[in-house]
Amino acid sequence: MRNKVLVTGGTGYIGSHTVVELQNSGCEVVIADNLSNSKIEVLDGIEAITGIRPLFEKVDLSCAKECTEFFTKHTGINAIIHFAASKAVGESVVKPLLYYRNNLNSLMNILEAMKEFNVPNLVFSSSCTVYGQPDKLPVTEATPRKEAESPYGNTKTICEDIIRDTTKANPELKGIALRYFNPIGAHPSTKIGELPLGVPGNLIPFLTQTVAGMRAELSVFGNDYNTPDGSCIRDYINVVDLAKAHVVAINRLIEEKQKSNYEFFNIGTGKGVSVLELIESFERATGEKVPHKIVGRRAGDIEQIYADTTFSNKELGWKSEKSLDETLLSAWNWQVALNK
Repeated sequence: MRNKVLVTGGTGYIGSHTVVELQNSGCEVVIADNLSNSKIEVLDGIEAITGIRPLFEKVDLSCAKECTEFFTKHTGINAIIHFAASKAVGESVVKPLLYYRNNLNSLMNILEAMKEFNVPNLVFSSSCTVYGQPDKLPVTEATPRKEAESPYGNTKTICEDIIRDTTKANPELKGIALRYFNPIGAHPSTKIGELPLGVPGNLIPFLTQTVAGMRAELSVFGNDYNTPDGSCIRDYINVVDLAKAHVVAINRLIEEKQKSNYEFFNIGTGKGVSVLELIESFERATGEKVPHKIVGRRAGDIEQIYADTTFSNKELGWKSEKSLDETLLSAWNWQVALNK
């Protein structure tokens, strides 16, 4: 019997790439999304890649009534990947209640539905933001979490705790939190990729839009950090590699390979790359120049963070495969396809 997987936020950036990998692995996929930060046309891209148009339902899962109605209608789901959340760090500082209401309520409604409708398995989209600015690098799963720099980051920490406590109180439920580092790039087909609505809040779409002439120049926030070239360091992971980690996590749950009811894993490359190194890599991979200037530091930015992926590589049997140059070229090819 095919596994039926619900993907919340499945028309979003990471969600859409994960739907592709799930369908390619033989899963039946249902998408629930309120389209607040994505477009319905993403379904066309998913269908073009896989030959299958996933079932789609427009629904706001932060509304308990809508959530219950969704699960009443869509039966037979045996696993959920929960992406649906507000995710702009800056906006969360200005509108904390919006973030707490949406991100916490949607998760709690889903967990209630899992109990009521006998859905045992949950993979949660978490983030390396839970580590704050770590005292030691690289970050392992044993690295202590720190107080979040933003309400968005805090929702990830609180959601992890909610899942941990709920699976402890309800042994029939199992959860895995994947702590992403910095997802970038696009599907090699150029049918789906990062598609921010309005001015991009993330580095790569802003960079590609700048090179495409849609933005004047890219701002590099700070060159006076305690790093080799003074710019911030992050762990940039290809979005397709990240999507594949979700398929592995789903299989781990369904095949009951977990060591405990609640687990968490770092999903990154294990390599730290500075913003200036990233720009160099993009120029090398694409042959395009990136107009950029150094500006002052941005509030809330941490200096550097990158993953130790030893545990996730060993336990999940998963590892990132695509190079930074290849990943950045895929992001540029997606931008070129969009411009056409």
